[in-house]
Amino acid sequence: MMTIDDFNFSDKKALIRVDFNVPLDADFNVTDTTRIEAAKPTIIKVLEDGGSAVLMSHLGRPKGQVKEDLSLKHIVAKASEIIGVQVKFVDRSSGTKAEEAVAELKEGEVLLLENLRFNAEEEAGDDSFAQELSKLGDIYVNDAFGTAHRAHASTTVVAKHFGANKCFGYLMAKEIDAIKKVMESGEKPVTAILGGAKVSSKITIIENILDKVDHLIIGGGMTYTFVKAEGGKIGDSICEDDKQELALSILKEAKEKGVQVHMPVDVIAADDFNNDANTQVVAVNEIPDGWQGLDAGPKTLENFKEVILQSKTILWNGPVGVFEMENFSKGTIAVGEFIDKATKNGAFSLVGGGDSVAAVKQFGFENKVSYVSTGGGAMLESLEGKTLPGIAAILG
Repeated sequence: MMTIDDFNFSDKKALIRVDFNVPLDADFNVTDTTRIEAAKPTIIKVLEDGGSAVLMSHLGRPKGQVKEDLSLKHIVAKASEIIGVQVKFVDRSSGTKAEEAVAELKEGEVLLLENLRFNAEEEAGDDSFAQELSKLGDIYVNDAFGTAHRAHASTTVVAKHFGANKCFGYLMAKEIDAIKKVMESGEKPVTAILGGAKVSSKITIIENILDKVDHLIIGGGMTYTFVKAEGGKIGDSICEDDKQELALSILKEAKEKGVQVHMPVDVIAADDFNNDANTQVVAVNEIPDGWQGLDAGPKTLENFKEVILQSKTILWNGPVGVFEMENFSKGTIAVGEFIDKATKNGAFSLVGGGDSVAAVKQFGFENKVSYVSTGGGAMLESLEGKTLPGIAAILG
């Protein structure tokens, strides 16, 4: 696997695909700088070698239209502050104007191109657009794991115009290594904690990881589809009725493969879906009508704790309760604490997928787990066993 450490960028221009698709407030201030910070080590390596960096990214979904509110010029000041170099900006992502801006770049300088998705050719994976982009650098570096599952011009197609002069940036390399540790080389016992609302969104992941894990913890809203399938009473809890047979087949397959499945035994049930609802602790399969399970119960958390603390490799994808409401966040916080403790004891822990990443950030576990993935969809597709086009393009 070629990484940025395999190249010396002295007198070279690195064309780096970063993921600066960051949230902006009404005044165009960046409200979460995680993705810019994640790209910094790769950019700094190029500059310290004596090279210059040409950054390309998308922002939002302009669908091939130029939209002032989605211009990357809005993030120049914040990017400059984080990288520690005044970032230059050009309001084109290809063509003569962009090429002239690149030609003027001196060693140690950084140039940010305009939003790639202002060109419909980007998402279409257009080869002539990719060829235009390839004129803007000597070495292509893909450091945008968040878009690695998209076969776009800047993430995949452009790579073929660089021959052997292409590599992964530090962030991409870390993401690939983290997933490998869980899916291939993880020390046993390996535990996957899958939460979130729907079984349907996790099916392919579950099917792919059953061969790789020793323990599967199921939590969150999808619990109730399994419980109902087994004949339990779930009251008004969320449930995918059409996935009950599938739930039973997952449990059967897990048993056949020797995977221990751990599901909630008790839950915090509420008489309404709001933070101030009345609550009671009930058995997961005896939730009264008019009540719904919104968080893991105390016995459940004791069981989860025992499994997590004996694990050597942990994947966490999805919360175990409605953590956005304070009164139903305790289960998710507790799981974070168990993973923190296991990690301190030497386990490798990977957190990935939108909601669990949000929870980890919200409750301050970011630096207490081994790795937090920055790519939601890309991470999930990796766990589903798919080869991501952005990764294949560099390996190919």
